[in-house]
Amino acid sequence: MAHISKKMKKNNALVDRTKFYTVEDAVEILLKSAQDRKFSETIEVAMNLGVDPRQNDQVVRGVTELPHGTGAVVRVAVFAKDAKAEEARAAGADIVGADDLAEEVMKGNINFDRCIATPDMMPLMAKLGKVLGPRGLMPNPKLGTVTLDVKKAVESSKGGAVEFRAEKAGIVHARVGKANFTKEKLADNIRAFVAAIVRAKPSGAKGVYIKKVSLSSTMGPGIKLDLQNLSQAA
Repeated sequence: MAHISKKMKKNNALVDRTKFYTVEDAVEILLKSAQDRKFSETIEVAMNLGVDPRQNDQVVRGVTELPHGTGAVVRVAVFAKDAKAEEARAAGADIVGADDLAEEVMKGNINFDRCIATPDMMPLMAKLGKVLGPRGLMPNPKLGTVTLDVKKAVESSKGGAVEFRAEKAGIVHARVGKANFTKEKLADNIRAFVAAIVRAKPSGAKGVYIKKVSLSSTMGPGIKLDLQNLSQAA
């Protein structure tokens, strides 16, 4: 039997497993459980959706900006040349390049969390699909990561843009902040993310779209959210 620490037992005792909590009450519990940590825990939301992502008309995918960012340091790579490369550097991109950057990626040197490319780079990006695709890093026009507006894309990525995609079981996960955020900022971010998922409802979704929503932190308990309270976000 796995050993459960006193801290974990104490945190689990904060939650009534049979209860559905408001966003504010759930955040309060997680912030309480995250006290006295040597690091700031990540707060995540998980949503069970009534979709089958294997069907083309039931895919849930997109990007949204959280009002208060995620609190994470995001390293951004941009595939661009000449003036667009300079624009990317000026906007704060961590890595900028073209063929040289592609060579590094092919070697497995992927030191970035988000990848942006200008449209003229797509033939080059196609060669990197097998490497970047499985990591969820392939630039995509629908997500705003294949664009001529490099400045906006870099600033958005650095400022807290969150990509989302429903997995095979119809579950969407997202980081919505850190335990050093205020309760109000976390609640704002959670409601903004849920609203984005509601807006992304695919045409093929039938029946109940949002089945379950839960909140958790890196080492804290999982907390089920009251869907009626959450619906105020939509």
